[in-house]
Amino acid sequence: MSNVNWEVDPDHSSVEFSVTHLMINKIKGVFEHFQAALSFDPNDLTTMGIQASIDANSLTTRQRQRDEHLRSDDFFHAAKYPAITFQSTSCVLAGERQYELTGNLTLHGVTKPITFHTVFEGLNKDPRGRERAGFHSIASIERNEFGLSFNSPLETGGIIVGNEVKIELYIEAIRID
Repeated sequence: MSNVNWEVDPDHSSVEFSVTHLMINKIKGVFEHFQAALSFDPNDLTTMGIQASIDANSLTTRQRQRDEHLRSDDFFHAAKYPAITFQSTSCVLAGERQYELTGNLTLHGVTKPITFHTVFEGLNKDPRGRERAGFHSIASIERNEFGLSFNSPLETGGIIVGNEVKIELYIEAIRID
């Protein structure tokens, strides 16, 4: 079989992140608006190619004031950099149904390579007969490498916001050809 095209179903997918707050807790957030096009042979996922875009203004942590601060030029500077993009460069088998999906992440005007540890959850048909594929992916980045360096020291030592950001994707894609 050769590569076929797929698109992410945003109603059954999520783009999530978490970061340490006050050195004691994780704060989670999601991006509500994103899109991605995938191309792969369902019998050989090492053929996978992905092109994705996330609307930086669509982030929510369920706290309006924090969300506005994250969109500001202290962090995402979403007015200047409204899109976060990912373009895959390789997909390598790493175990049964496990893959290392590597590509270029562009965030805050900076492009760096990133690898998502990806589990292929399988294929199935929905009630309308459309073929769907499921994936769960995890990666982490150092936010200061992307120019997201805002922070404040704590009186007792440490910083308000951790540097490591964990990214977690739950993706359901629909075959489109």
